[in-house]
Amino acid sequence: MMEIPCGMQEQFLEAKQLIESSNDIKIYTHTDCDGICSGAILSIILDRLNKDYEIEFVNLDEIEDLDLDHKLTIFSDLGSGQGVDKNAKDGQKILILDHHPPLRDINYKNDKAYTYLEINPMFYGIDGSYYVCGGGLCYFLAKTFGFKDLSWIGVLSAIGDMQNNKTGHFEGLNEIIQEDAINEGLLKVTKNDLNIYGRSTRPLYVALSYFSDVKLPTTNNQQEAKVVLEELGVDEKHNRKTLSEVTEEDKMEIKKFLSRMISKRVPPKYLKYVPKLIVGDAYTFLNEEEGSFLRDGSEFSTAMNACGRNRKEAIGVDIIKGDRLVALDALEEVSKTHKYNLATSISKVADNYHSEIIELDNFQYFDCSDFDEDIASNIIGTITGMVLGYCNWKKPILGFSKPKNNQIKVSLRCSKLLAYDGIHFGNMMREIAKEVGGTGGGHAIACGAYIPNEKKSEFLDKFNRKLQGKIAN
Repeated sequence: MMEIPCGMQEQFLEAKQLIESSNDIKIYTHTDCDGICSGAILSIILDRLNKDYEIEFVNLDEIEDLDLDHKLTIFSDLGSGQGVDKNAKDGQKILILDHHPPLRDINYKNDKAYTYLEINPMFYGIDGSYYVCGGGLCYFLAKTFGFKDLSWIGVLSAIGDMQNNKTGHFEGLNEIIQEDAINEGLLKVTKNDLNIYGRSTRPLYVALSYFSDVKLPTTNNQQEAKVVLEELGVDEKHNRKTLSEVTEEDKMEIKKFLSRMISKRVPPKYLKYVPKLIVGDAYTFLNEEEGSFLRDGSEFSTAMNACGRNRKEAIGVDIIKGDRLVALDALEEVSKTHKYNLATSISKVADNYHSEIIELDNFQYFDCSDFDEDIASNIIGTITGMVLGYCNWKKPILGFSKPKNNQIKVSLRCSKLLAYDGIHFGNMMREIAKEVGGTGGGHAIACGAYIPNEKKSEFLDKFNRKLQGKIAN
């Protein structure tokens, strides 16, 4: 098991001292699941220390315009890739806990008279895409205070950040966090379970119909999924049977079916990756009630992302901190609104995808400027992923929002198979966005950027050329 580097451990102790010696504290954190988890961990630390603090959730394009008006400013799950130091004032303290590629090196310090501490795994040769995320770093900080009971939140953040997508299980520093959560009695890990979303809440046939990394007869077809399960002899006597209630024998039949169907449809170069598409570790939070969507790691992380996309991040923090009354009711309302927005938005694209989706040599895309009604930029990434289930899964798909303040938001989603084959679209997005005067980045299979409106054609051309020879058709 990987160990925390000595230099990083020293940085966590230094961060602990910064917090202990400060009272006027401001936290800026990201709006996704990882950012919400990061903010929740920091909030709990400061609550337990009786510190005065504020927390604010921001998008990446907002960071460099922030005024730093507090004695200690903490950036979590962001900051490394932005010029957070340019507005620093004498006597202030800045702490960054981030896993994204840094602009500065570990010894950075400009000539201003302020304290600057940046903790980033990449300074130590540790991959921030798969080995630890923002919430994981915040947990290791909490651990220096003795708060190992927050380990489950570190696991939740890693799930939301898709840190296990490459292998189906956690590696690197994430493995330490997972072991801490297990030892605290807060987490159960089911090895090599079926990789189907909705283990505890969706009827099995519904969950199966959402499998879309490779387009199958069951994809977006619940009736066909029912037929398949009947033909496999899977016990469907109870209409609401979920994956968590299915026997291991029945799971094995479903695994065999998926393996056969996928193997028939993928290019030969992808055959070796098929098992990773079908199985992976499943995470159960033992402190949540059985049957609750919060008990399953994937569903909990989805709920946190829904909070972020609807700018209700504070509800997510309250849920993580234990509120199961007011906040849970509010979360259910957010989830309903989110599902409605997704349903109405996906219909704008999916109902006419033959005409709305433009397919180029190496990828496909749709542009919300072509629609009579807009799709909100905060859900464009989710919609892009859903649309992939209706079109050519072998190519990545990009979704472009309508221009706002001369900026376009672009989101990319793709099958995990492309990432398994070595393509990291987050890195590619960062490079190309920078070349056209924008900013971007993200994960291997899910990423995005903000680019100038007038640079869209150049962006498309560069992206298509960058992928030449890498996509198997």
